[in-house]
Amino acid sequence: MSTTHRPTFVFVPGGSSNARAWGPLQNELALHGHRSYAVDLPGHGDGADHPAAYYRQPQDLAALAAAPSPMRGVTLRDNVRHVVDVLRGLAPSGPLVLVGNSFGGLTVTAVANAVPELLDRVVYLSAACLGDPSMVTDAWDVVDDNLLDAAAARIAVPIPDAQGVVRLNWRAAHADPGLFAQLKEAVMADGTDHQFRMLLDSMDPDENHAVLEEGAVARAESWGRVPHTFVRLSEDRSMPPAVQDYMIRTADALTPHNPFDVHTLAASHVGYFSRPRPFAELLTSLAPR
Repeated sequence: MSTTHRPTFVFVPGGSSNARAWGPLQNELALHGHRSYAVDLPGHGDGADHPAAYYRQPQDLAALAAAPSPMRGVTLRDNVRHVVDVLRGLAPSGPLVLVGNSFGGLTVTAVANAVPELLDRVVYLSAACLGDPSMVTDAWDVVDDNLLDAAAARIAVPIPDAQGVVRLNWRAAHADPGLFAQLKEAVMADGTDHQFRMLLDSMDPDENHAVLEEGAVARAESWGRVPHTFVRLSEDRSMPPAVQDYMIRTADALTPHNPFDVHTLAASHVGYFSRPRPFAELLTSLAPR
């Protein structure tokens, strides 16, 4: 890839998230003179047909549980195809840096497997990175004391014929101060209550966990060709530092000739939303010269 121009940062959101979550960071990057593009993965964002019951007040939980999901039938290949189309459209303007957070790291890896020639760098902001096929099927050899699992269990909505789709009623936290505090501690403890309310309102209810499959495992011959950075978030209680470090070690064992370039920020799981400036400064420092 040519590195004669400033890069375009392409953002892939985490689980139940969408392009809107990247707005604060995109604004900061613009102040540094960088272009960016935030992806809505298939079944996510403003163009998806989310259950109307999710937005009604008061909520009708029975209707929410019965509503069909826009995520049903979406595969990892659909995600990859969508992101690759975006990258091909942006490539003529200069180098591309693909950035993912959380669950979005699975798609980032699969895209780098598919089109390493389009990418100048991939960046994982405390994002899932699978360096071994056993990470899809087996328990990980690391203590995962995250706070998100217990909080998410309180907002889970059982839906019929789920087919890998998980529905979370994030908006329930607006009416339950205890739940609000529990979710905020897990996801964005370093933000204000107002910021977390804004994040909650941007969240999509559905996510397809079926994308956690072998296609999301890094391949040395393709993903391993692309320079890759892992940004450790030391205050992350959704994907704790021990889990982040386990993923870094596993990936480095796959490509010892091209290990992760590791940086650490004292931020929560979605610190790029609540405190975007240090994230923008770090990403700018990684830009191809």
